[in-house]
Amino acid sequence: MPRLSSLVVASLLGLLLTASSARAAPVPPWGTGESRGEDLSIWLVTFSPGDDVFSWWGHGSLVVEDRARNLQRLYNYGMYSFDDQTVVRFAKGRLEFWVGESSVNGTFRFYKSEGRDVRVQELNLTPEQRVTVAKKLADNVLPQNRDYLYEHYSDNCVTRLRDMIDVAVGGRLSEAEKAPARMTLREHTRRYTAVSPPMSFLLDFMMNDSIDKPITRREEAFLPDELEQQVAELKVPGPDGRPVPLVEKQWDYYASSRPRPPARPPAFGPYILALGVLLGGAALGLAAWERRGSRAARILLGLENVVVGLVLGIPGLALVIMWVGTNHVVTHHNENLFLANPLTLLAVPYGLRLTWNSAKARARLKWVWGLLAATGALGLALKVLPWCDQDNWRAIALILPISLGMAGAFWLDRLRALVPGTARTQPRQDAPVSSLKAS
Repeated sequence: MPRLSSLVVASLLGLLLTASSARAAPVPPWGTGESRGEDLSIWLVTFSPGDDVFSWWGHGSLVVEDRARNLQRLYNYGMYSFDDQTVVRFAKGRLEFWVGESSVNGTFRFYKSEGRDVRVQELNLTPEQRVTVAKKLADNVLPQNRDYLYEHYSDNCVTRLRDMIDVAVGGRLSEAEKAPARMTLREHTRRYTAVSPPMSFLLDFMMNDSIDKPITRREEAFLPDELEQQVAELKVPGPDGRPVPLVEKQWDYYASSRPRPPARPPAFGPYILALGVLLGGAALGLAAWERRGSRAARILLGLENVVVGLVLGIPGLALVIMWVGTNHVVTHHNENLFLANPLTLLAVPYGLRLTWNSAKARARLKWVWGLLAATGALGLALKVLPWCDQDNWRAIALILPISLGMAGAFWLDRLRALVPGTARTQPRQDAPVSSLKAS
């Protein structure tokens, strides 16, 4: 899910590529049937992940080269225009992408300037297959054909390349891709977003169990690195009928020093649990301190409610909105709503009022966190059911201890009353101004 800044960067790249394509011939010779298959070359180009959220996944393109005419074009299925409706369309799950064509060297230099690998694989296709791919690319870039509705996991700038290569080799790529994938879509997402643990957790929180199902290698090829590897492994019939590698030759236009995404998702779980226990325990500690008459503890407890209410409540509200009002199917029926939802946002105003020692706010927070702790515990208990199979253990590890700690902070007196021999004290009330008069 790209940030606004990511969209701006991608839009600037789109303008660059569009300007480059505008100077090129309207229809290349392979689009008109003038190019011979023997003169054509088809390259799969893989660009490594970048620094911005939108570029964490990497990128891919196809290049057509007519050696006889010394002409090259790069075809990019990751194009879109940025305007005042782009963010709205993305939020609704209706982000339209399109196919652009541009200068090969200009695009390569751009990615090099971003410090991203540019890796090239020349495909070992027959002349007829080269003509088919080149003609299809030239047709796809036409205004009447170029637009498509983007979907991150199933229809993106790389899956379109995968499908085109598969058609060219007679379905042999999809046949090889029937093997089980080595991990789920969620696990791939976690390893590619590991560069930013907070954003990784947020994206993990927002997505439902649809990305936890077993998948095939074909579905893994929504990632440029995965498609690159699968193409490198594939063998196709050669001129004599014997299997030959699909990749005829490969080279690096630019190899950066940037590390590649980890092979497995990092084990952040213990750290997330420790953070949840720390925050939940802090609420209990502040409540106990307040009952000894500390005004500072009350203020800190109120501020913790404000911060936690915002950090957890806003994503919870967003989940409800994206379920009800958007086409983002990966957010629908999300089990994380047991843990954080619009109710969590009530901790913000009541937390502020608690800093002013509002008895009503204290009573309301008691029920807000009591309900959230109860629903969180219910969500955990329901994990025994086969249809509650969302891999949301990281969310549970962080949020449930916080909810339990917050609930315990406001139910502390009731809990003490249930323990025989435990003294019960009331928090000190700030003295009214009139009581400060000299006797």
